[in-house]
Amino acid sequence: MNILLTGSAGFVAYKTAELLLQQGHCVTGIDNMNDYYDTRLKSYRHDLLNEISKKFSFFECDIENRDALKALFHKGNFDAVINLAARAGVRYSMENPFVYMTTNAMGTLNLLELMREYNVKKMVLASTSSLYAGLPMPFTEDLPVNEPISPYAASKKAAEVMAYTYHYLYSIDISVVRYFTVYGPAGRPDMSPFRFIQWIINDTPIELFGDGSQARDFTYVDDIAEGTVRALKHVGYEIINLGGGKNPISLLAMIALMEKYIGRKARIEKKPFHKADMKETWADISKAQTMLDWKPTVSFEEGIRKTVEWHLHEQNWLKDVKL
Repeated sequence: MNILLTGSAGFVAYKTAELLLQQGHCVTGIDNMNDYYDTRLKSYRHDLLNEISKKFSFFECDIENRDALKALFHKGNFDAVINLAARAGVRYSMENPFVYMTTNAMGTLNLLELMREYNVKKMVLASTSSLYAGLPMPFTEDLPVNEPISPYAASKKAAEVMAYTYHYLYSIDISVVRYFTVYGPAGRPDMSPFRFIQWIINDTPIELFGDGSQARDFTYVDDIAEGTVRALKHVGYEIINLGGGKNPISLLAMIALMEKYIGRKARIEKKPFHKADMKETWADISKAQTMLDWKPTVSFEEGIRKTVEWHLHEQNWLKDVKL
């Protein structure tokens, strides 16, 4: 297949691209390379993709720029679009909600409209477990996610419902994959796994919001990439959870594993629980198992070990990444 992958320098996207290239697909990656976090991480990921295959091509492009996107669609002859470009992060969305709406909602609309115009009939759209705030666990895809508690979650909900509209009106096949707390090597430095590992390595106090009992359904990035690629199949319009699918793991339990593999005790500085954070997440992944024949294969302990090993190996430049 010939696939347009948006946000290709991002954490999940580069692993998705890696898997697609290994399977022999052609991948056109686009990313605006914004400086929300250190762009050295983004360049590092792209360098890995360029080493894998000549079937990867990259264009610096923002999904908010419809004219630039149209030029790509005009010559691209794409079979599918995997939209992983997004403004991520719950807390920063409260500081700059406008860019979340323009990227996550309007950017998705730009892609959908060009898919309609150029007769591209398949989209995989990345969404988020943040939509499930306040609902009973484990979270199932049929829950009414109508009360988002952050601009980030609201913008993702907007993208989901616009995608449904284009499915209904123009028969575009849509797989919405809701990710649950992705972690792994070359992750985002605004997320707790990256930050906590770096702080422990550097013997810097961990900034822990709340008492550490809050828990997440952590999912290793390779498993997320596998589920994303499998979601390219024809489904009509479906929302599918991609998560660990087991009992949620507390932040304190995560820190204990990090200490084990780093070989150093963490120093913890507790701060008030953030209002926009969720206390706990837990995915029901039975739909992914049935529809995509997918389930995670990397245990949390193995995933943390691999992540710590990557951090230790790359310390010569990671030590300078702003957290």
